[in-house]
Amino acid sequence: MTRTTNARIAGFTYLFYAAIGICIELLMHRARSVDGDSAAKLARIGEYATNVRLSILIVLLECFSALVLAVTLYGITRVQDHELAMLAMVCRVAEAVLGTLNIPNYLGLLWLAKAGVATGLPDIPTTNALGTFLLMPVPSVPVGSIFFAVGSLIFSWLLLRGRMVPVSIAWLGVFASGLLVVVLPLQLAGFSTGPLTGYYQWLPALVFQIVLALWLLIKGVATPATG
Repeated sequence: MTRTTNARIAGFTYLFYAAIGICIELLMHRARSVDGDSAAKLARIGEYATNVRLSILIVLLECFSALVLAVTLYGITRVQDHELAMLAMVCRVAEAVLGTLNIPNYLGLLWLAKAGVATGLPDIPTTNALGTFLLMPVPSVPVGSIFFAVGSLIFSWLLLRGRMVPVSIAWLGVFASGLLVVVLPLQLAGFSTGPLTGYYQWLPALVFQIVLALWLLIKGVATPATG
């Protein structure tokens, strides 16, 4: 594919990737937003089983979107530095593969939510124990998101070096991705990162993806600088 085609596909996929990511958060938040023990949460999931099933399909779309971004961004940036572009592509592929690990958890929650209304399920104490395990917030940071951050940082840096997009957009990507590269491993290891938690740490990355996506769709990418 040409660089222009890669840019258009990457721009559309960035927007699609951001939209479906938000959809997953909303669907699963509604399915799990209840106070109480694991039994109450499993009952809530049983009521909103459709949300969980939709989330499974969206996770698959999200993983394929990450693969598309890996290939198209590699096609755009490889002329600047082939090895770094390859490393970034591998990171985004790893993100996609690790993202599929959420699906068994969702399927397990759906299975446990049927306790008491279907045969072949464990007893109530075992169900509650398994539910507590699947619903626990640890690790609070999906490992795949760290690979996303590293891949995004490298791609942003290559876009900046080659002046393929406006410098302000590329620097925003370097800053937003670099922030995640620093913060996410610390959170995974259990260190406090102060106010940089939850949606606050992801906001710069979300803004960068939307701005870059619109630029790629409208303007495409410039010829890489050689100096």
